[in-house]
Amino acid sequence: MISVKEAKDLISQHITTLNPISIDLAKASGHILAADVYAKYDIPAFSQSAMDGYAIKFADHEQELTLTGEMAAGTATTMTIQNGETSRIFTGAPLPKGADTVVMQEKITRTAGKITLQDPNLKFGLNVRDKGSEITAGALALERGNLLSPAAIGFLAGIGINEVSVYPMPKISVIVTGKELQQPGKALEFGQVYESNSYSLSAALKHEGIEQIVVYEADDDLEILKNILQNAVENSDVVLLTGGVSVGDYDFVIEAASSCGIKQVFHKVKQKPGKPLFFGTKDQKLIFGLPGNPSSVLSCYYNYVLPAIKALSHKNNSVIEVQAELTHPYSKPSGLMHFLKGKYENGKVTPLSAQESYRLSSFAQANCLICLDETQEQFIENDILSVLILPG
Repeated sequence: MISVKEAKDLISQHITTLNPISIDLAKASGHILAADVYAKYDIPAFSQSAMDGYAIKFADHEQELTLTGEMAAGTATTMTIQNGETSRIFTGAPLPKGADTVVMQEKITRTAGKITLQDPNLKFGLNVRDKGSEITAGALALERGNLLSPAAIGFLAGIGINEVSVYPMPKISVIVTGKELQQPGKALEFGQVYESNSYSLSAALKHEGIEQIVVYEADDDLEILKNILQNAVENSDVVLLTGGVSVGDYDFVIEAASSCGIKQVFHKVKQKPGKPLFFGTKDQKLIFGLPGNPSSVLSCYYNYVLPAIKALSHKNNSVIEVQAELTHPYSKPSGLMHFLKGKYENGKVTPLSAQESYRLSSFAQANCLICLDETQEQFIENDILSVLILPG
């Protein structure tokens, strides 16, 4: 067996970022830019009004002005104002030729086609969005490595970009093994348990923006598992198997992986839950054999699978490690690192009940995993421990 740190290091060493792809901007939210984006045009493409008001020549601001015409947003025609003239103008509309300033409509007096300004704070160029003030043609808009947030998507759309190069989200296959599994909604027969691992894993993956998920069901049969695993590896970037990684007579994952040409990197980690964890690779594909117990599955997912998936897409890990104060004593045997389901709040952390690996009730309430060092047995109140904050 290897340590938790060794396992994480080995996984990290076998990750190769997925090759960039070009996608429509409308589908790019949540991705990481794989190439710098440069502006094609000056934005705004013309000087425009920042509000509803009157376009003037600043030099005329102290005299009565003659109103002539108007400019609305989206107009395709131009107009010119002469000395002593003004034009009605609306937000986003192009400035008439000759105008250089916009007066708010609330700060004028209008009488019989004439206006008088009543804005003592008026300055040259006020309320005008200059051509290229957002960005100029050829300028760097967003650097490679930026997250395409809603604001970033809007910004790129606003400067005319409709396609971007991004690191793709990985394609994931989930293989659920075990002939004892029954689907939720159906009656349980003697010896059966409800299958929940594909539900929790699919939900966790979708929470990270991953939509290309295929779930397979494999009976405890070596040939069936080999065929499913081979197909999953060929069509996925990451394969997650649940169950079948121990040493029982019906645990076929290790043998099936070897038969499919998967190179074993490690099998078994000094941890609880999740000691039988398997990790292997084939042609830069990542294969995780997760234990079958539901709590073990999620503990291994947040510790190993999620960081690897994020790295494939050039993203930062969404599981955040912090230091927290233990609220009451806890003891365990030495030899294994324990990951306890816990509640973190205001710098303190409390272990929950129902820590057994087959139980998810406490995981459903937890917002963190408490990391208890493999060599330490006794933990006392106010001890400072490492805590993994789970994605909300």
